Amino acid sequence: QVQLAESGGGLVQPGDSLRLSCAASTQSFRSYSLGWFRQAPGKERDFVAAIKRYGGSTFYADSVKGRFTISRDNARNTVYLQMNNLRPEDTAVYYCAAGQGLITSTMHSGAAYGSWGQGTQVTVSS
Repeated sequence: QVQLAESGGGLVQPGDSLRLSCAASTQSFRSYSLGWFRQAPGKERDFVAAIKRYGGSTFYADSVKGRFTISRDNARNTVYLQMNNLRPEDTAVYYCAAGQGLITSTMHSGAAYGSWGQGTQVTVSS
């Protein structure tokens, strides 16, 4: 399994931006597909964004398209989630996840990822 550590969460106002980072401890980072998920209080964990291995295709939930951008730096073993124009409904604990062997149809499914970070809190409030 891969050890993942998220950072970058915090309290921001509506319309602000945040960038989340997730550092992975693996020598084969390039071979992992990576995802961001979030869980709001009392709700299920939801897919946010994902990026295929080797810096391939990206995928987004409809609710964040045009506002969030996922990217990866294979040299730094890090995946990022740039979040712009944040809304109160974006408030949640954000988790990064890593998996191997994912195909396009499974990129949005939490069950496809074998490793998870501890999460970082993002709160959007005025």
